[in-house]
Amino acid sequence: MSVVSSVLVPYASYLRVYEPLAAFPEPERSRWTRYARRADLPTAQDELRRSLADLVPTPPVPVPVHESGDAFVAVVDGGICVCPWRTRMRGWLAMGELGGLFPATVLDAVLPPVVRSQVEADHERWAERNPDARPWIRTTVWHVPVRWFVLFDDEEREYVAGTDDGVRPLLRYRTPMVQARRRLARALRTLRETVDEGPLTEGLVEVGRWLEEFHPRAMVELDYGGLVHALKGEQLAGDRSAADVAEGIAALRSGDGDAAGAAYGRLADRWRAVRDLQSSN
Repeated sequence: MSVVSSVLVPYASYLRVYEPLAAFPEPERSRWTRYARRADLPTAQDELRRSLADLVPTPPVPVPVHESGDAFVAVVDGGICVCPWRTRMRGWLAMGELGGLFPATVLDAVLPPVVRSQVEADHERWAERNPDARPWIRTTVWHVPVRWFVLFDDEEREYVAGTDDGVRPLLRYRTPMVQARRRLARALRTLRETVDEGPLTEGLVEVGRWLEEFHPRAMVELDYGGLVHALKGEQLAGDRSAADVAEGIAALRSGDGDAAGAAYGRLADRWRAVRDLQSSN
């Protein structure tokens, strides 16, 4: 995740999976059990600061040399669930996306070709030894993908307004894995019955495959992350993107194309305005 953090964060959003301790084999399960008892558990800001620190050396360190042993911890129905950071793995994945984000000259200035080549070689060797590895956290910059909102209900929305005395703004959704999978399957069925195959359908299939990798009693979280700093308070307070997505899919299911178009239009306008901020910076 260092590459994304180094250039684009704080304006990034996250889709995370928290798994119960039972999902991890020993001795990892015992290690996470001890870890969750710590009084000084790191935060998302700690993860960001550590990633940014890798930019200081010359040349920069786009991907950590060692895998992170940290995780986010949450209590779900009275049980401990953890979301491992796996920062090194996510850094490699982010490296593969940089070509589509920056012109070659800018990319070469930020990360010289020799550095990228070494990172790619390290990733290839690691992937051969870990063919089934997958991240618990997905990251996007300057928006939240529509396919992520499909997993959640508006009632699961949590919003905290920022204050002058230091309270950070927060906008996130959390839902049980079983609900996320059910909503995704229902939306996918509706799209396939009503519209042609397209990016949204393909994206849902890909997210569904990812979710299937995790324990059925896991929790799924969508966190607006640093995007809360790019949006005004009234924009955050009025953001009901999950509701718009659900309304659009329900309209498609009932054959009301006009209502589906209106819901999608609200969503598209909202996130177009956010992405426009990227080019203004």
